[in-house]
Amino acid sequence: MSSSPSPATSLVVFDAAAVRVGLDAERLIPVIRDAMIALSDGRVRQNLRSFIGLGEGRTFALMPAAFSDEGLFGAKLVSVFADGAGRKAHEGVVVLFDGRTGVPICIADAGEITALRTAAASAVATQALARPDAKTLSVLGLGRQSAEHIVAIARVRPLASIRVWGRDLQRAEAFAAEMTALTDLPVSAVASPQAAAEGTDILCTVTTAVDPILEGAWVMPGAHVNVVGSSGPSAAEIDTDLVARSRFIVDHAEHVRVHGGEFLRARATGRIGEDHIAAEIGAVLSAAAPGRTHSDEITVYKSLGHAVQDIAAAGLLYSAAHGG
Repeated sequence: MSSSPSPATSLVVFDAAAVRVGLDAERLIPVIRDAMIALSDGRVRQNLRSFIGLGEGRTFALMPAAFSDEGLFGAKLVSVFADGAGRKAHEGVVVLFDGRTGVPICIADAGEITALRTAAASAVATQALARPDAKTLSVLGLGRQSAEHIVAIARVRPLASIRVWGRDLQRAEAFAAEMTALTDLPVSAVASPQAAAEGTDILCTVTTAVDPILEGAWVMPGAHVNVVGSSGPSAAEIDTDLVARSRFIVDHAEHVRVHGGEFLRARATGRIGEDHIAAEIGAVLSAAAPGRTHSDEITVYKSLGHAVQDIAAAGLLYSAAHGG
């Protein structure tokens, strides 16, 4: 961590290493929980994400948000570049401002914050929506988010076994061995998404897939699914059948109606209407809306990721650096 002077305050800069040290899952999960409640009950002002295309597989995005009760506001500025091998890199900064003075007080590595807060948000949703006795997890995808999701979800459910799937089985086996060593949990690779899904209590899709890799027919009654990897209207990780069969909970309804590829595809078929969005996760967390309604219900949490999460994470970093 380093700092540089500003006319009114000290601007604190957190590089990727400092973000990782400051945002462990145990501290971050409750902060993201509170942020999602604030988003749903109107204590956050947040615009739709703004995108500028920079060519094939390259996007620049701006995501602003402001807490009305915490005196913090700011934005994430991030580039999302595909590497041509099915992976995407998020690079950029989160800029945090003091709501009293309007002075920027913190700049933090956006790639690291995105990885950690996204997994924390899925853990929050899992804690609220998965069955209390859920003990098996399957993660579809082999990237950084996959690793962070295993760590975060293990914080909210006592996992007995974990399966991972990726398009390259050899790479999946190496990833499974790495995660077993890291978490001391039994992680194994499977050869297909169907094998990952069948009989699993909790599923997370964290891929760069453009078209669905998880089908509703494979998901057992009572399962919970976090849909995380697709973040734009043209991509979908789960099929229309799973969307239609599920109690469909979202992070932010306004955004999902514009950018939620799975929801948009299902709506276009006529199988669901606008009212298929059952609730925002923040409303479930505050008890303003029900989450899971019975043990055999399939719950889906559609995560797009929001600036409120980035600002909350940066606020936690800044507070910790100043003894808060």
